[in-house]
Amino acid sequence: MGEFSKKNTIKNANGALSETFTNSAEQGVISQLDYFDHDITNDANISGYYVVQPDDFVYNPRISATAPCGPINRNRLNRAGVMSPLYTVFSVDASMDKTYLEHYFKTSRWHDFMFLEGNTGARSDRFSISDATFFEMPIWCPEISEQMAIAKQLETTDTLITLHQRKRESRIIRVRSFIWLAGDISGIGVSAYQPEKRRPYDRRQHQRRNVVLRLLRAMDQRIQGRCNS
Repeated sequence: MGEFSKKNTIKNANGALSETFTNSAEQGVISQLDYFDHDITNDANISGYYVVQPDDFVYNPRISATAPCGPINRNRLNRAGVMSPLYTVFSVDASMDKTYLEHYFKTSRWHDFMFLEGNTGARSDRFSISDATFFEMPIWCPEISEQMAIAKQLETTDTLITLHQRKRESRIIRVRSFIWLAGDISGIGVSAYQPEKRRPYDRRQHQRRNVVLRLLRAMDQRIQGRCNS
């Protein structure tokens, strides 16, 4: 990897940048404010943080179930920020398609090298590997034209998956809304799905509620099945 990439060591010495980024295994490179709901850095320590430019890559050594070696993600925020020295920030040259490399790091092809050359260190939640060894990581990379073709196909697939997920979530939200509305219209109210808030016992109301609940739940399951298909 060192043939086409290099570590970024520029620090925010003059305090020109104030936004701190973090690298999440699930969400990628995002603003610390969006991830933690508050900024956990301050002006006193931010000057020692590394500058992250748009399209830079960031390796986070913190391991998790979805990132057993720690995640490597690309800064797609279209703005610069800073990151803790605990992260490894690096950029790539024109011989490597950034989108291709980004998708490559979403696979597990590079994990074998990491497990062979690194270790979890003193802290069980962090992966330890030297910078020199990290940049010796072998990356399978065809010609740049083929990299771009592969990256384009993967981006298209990701877009389709995202649209499908949003469509499914939208359907489920509409179904849930209808069920709650139907419950209110039938006189069941919120108590139908929250037993702890039920009204005083009434035999007719109880029978009526059970009938409507069975119908609504059957409808809910039927539509969820369609959404999942």
